[in-house]
Amino acid sequence: MLSGDVAGEQRPARPSVPTSAAAARDQVERLLEEHFRGTPRHGPPAVVLTDALLVTSELVTNAIRHGGGVTAFTARVTGEGLVLTVRDRNPEAPAVRLHPEGQTFPVGGYGWPLVQRLAARIHIAPLREGKTIRVLLPLPPHSPPEPGP
Repeated sequence: MLSGDVAGEQRPARPSVPTSAAAARDQVERLLEEHFRGTPRHGPPAVVLTDALLVTSELVTNAIRHGGGVTAFTARVTGEGLVLTVRDRNPEAPAVRLHPEGQTFPVGGYGWPLVQRLAARIHIAPLREGKTIRVLLPLPPHSPPEPGP
């Protein structure tokens, strides 16, 4: 019997938790490619894909670096747009990092402000052991291509 099978019924597999930002980006890219399939360009607009992958990278990288690791990740398209949810082990909300005066080339500290700028909505929910960050990225409306003559 396969994992998830109960008396011959197949249950959906539990979503895998990405172990890297690259793995999470791959999930988001596949989701957006599927969502925009059949549109005139047969894929997501470049700026939409770029913004979604950037936000995905920042959320997952921050969870790995500052949150004790990613414990859950989901990406889904709703009527409002792309919803990304990342859960980690650290209950503290992300903070904007200030750079010391005179530091010519500061390292890091740009990701969270970028997420705040690109997301239409951000919700941070502290948990007993960690937090969940959910962001909404707007997606342009699209319709299937017109049938040819």
